[in-house]
Amino acid sequence: MSKTLTLYTRVGCLLCEEMAAEISVLIAGTGHRLECVDVDADPSLKTRHGWDVPLLFDGETEICRHQLNLPAFQEWLRANP
Repeated sequence: MSKTLTLYTRVGCLLCEEMAAEISVLIAGTGHRLECVDVDADPSLKTRHGWDVPLLFDGETEICRHQLNLPAFQEWLRANP
């Protein structure tokens, strides 16, 4: 079953851009999607996350933050083929 991962980002954030690119490569061909959400576009997200981006989530479950945690993401991929 394919899933949509959410990457909370901020415009101009190089770490966010790097994580998005890395995740996109890793999920290519899996059927999973990556949705990037700009925390500054939503006041509640901005309050909730502040400057704490990038954050990668599957639903309400955090997978990693600030940089790609490859072992954690690979574990997620194994659990969600």
